[in-house]
Amino acid sequence: MPYRSVLVWLAVGVLALAAAACDPGGNRQRRSERREVRDADAAPYQAEIEEGLGAAVAILVDTSGSMRDRAAGDSRPKYVVAREALEAMLDATDAFVAKRPDFPIKIGIYSFSSSARRLHPIQRYDRAAIAAALDELPRPGGGTAIGDAMRVARPDLYQAGVFRKYILVVTDGENTTGRSPNDVAREIWGKSEGAVQVYFVAFDTTPEKFAFLKDIGGDVFGAGNGAELRQALDGVYQGKILAEAPGTAEREPARK
Repeated sequence: MPYRSVLVWLAVGVLALAAAACDPGGNRQRRSERREVRDADAAPYQAEIEEGLGAAVAILVDTSGSMRDRAAGDSRPKYVVAREALEAMLDATDAFVAKRPDFPIKIGIYSFSSSARRLHPIQRYDRAAIAAALDELPRPGGGTAIGDAMRVARPDLYQAGVFRKYILVVTDGENTTGRSPNDVAREIWGKSEGAVQVYFVAFDTTPEKFAFLKDIGGDVFGAGNGAELRQALDGVYQGKILAEAPGTAEREPARK
């Protein structure tokens, strides 16, 4: 072996020994760190603040390009019909709050197309603020990132300070970008230990594509036109979300 090659070989060996001496447990440390990341990813969600009575609802509104199309039996585009239906749905909150001031309702508004956007953080219901947020829904355009929108909204539910948590999605299509809503919904169901309920309203699209929700304690409602959309939203909001509020003499079940 040539003299120069011997020197290079020796130098490489010395450097390797030096690196091992400086970091004797390096590989073990990296394996441990990777294991900790995996464990953290699998760990149940934890509330960031103390929780009490009440319900938090993250409303996710599709503003993808197809929401520009006219709604069936209507001269207006679907996004306008959806906005009005949501406003009508939330009118029920006023009567509920008057009857149950001890049970706070907190609402957040999100829009999604190719990405998700928070229009109104999850806060105690304020009719004027919610109306302003719905007025800020962007003009439709782009893809449909349903799963990503769910991932954006989910952490906000754990900062709301209430036991009951809901995601309500209004969409006219299927996911075209980002994570699958099927995967995200199952992840949320598992890591929330069933504490987050997920409901979809399939507007002018087949609800069967979201049938996976029935496997995880959620549900999907179909709506072919504006009248059916109002009916479906009322069924979710009053029939599911507000109806699940415990009576004044009942206590909220403890969460693990």
